[in-house]
Amino acid sequence: MKTISVTCAIIKFDDKTLAVQRSKAMKLPLKWEFAGGKIEAGETETDCIHREIFEELNIQIELLQRLTPVIHEYPGFKIKLIPFIAKFVSGELQLKEHTDFILADKEELPNLDWAEADLPILKEYLSL
Repeated sequence: MKTISVTCAIIKFDDKTLAVQRSKAMKLPLKWEFAGGKIEAGETETDCIHREIFEELNIQIELLQRLTPVIHEYPGFKIKLIPFIAKFVSGELQLKEHTDFILADKEELPNLDWAEADLPILKEYLSL
C-alpha cells in the first residue's frame, strides 16, 4: 500500500490552539484534525504546509518546530503525517474545506473526536 505524505500544522493563536473539523464529504467525516494536506511533487514539507494552510484557512503562519512524523494505516490508505507547531501571523481565518473550527486551550483538545493519525501528534504536543 502506497504511503501518502501529508503535513499538518498545530497553529497557535496566542495561548489558544486551532483544531478544525472535517466536513461530511471528506474521508473521516466530522473528525477533528490539525489542518494541512498532501505534499505535491517537487514540494518541500515547509512549502507544502504554508500552501495548504493558506488554501484551506486563508492565513499565513510562521513555523516554530517540527514534531515527530506519524505513519498511520487507515482502511484503504496509509499516511505519513508530518506535524509542525506554528503561530498565526496574518490573514482572516476562513474555512474553505472544513465544517468547523475551535480555538481551544491545550487542556480542552483531548475532548475532541480526533482522526486517529492526529492522536500521537496531539499527545506529543500536550507533553511539551
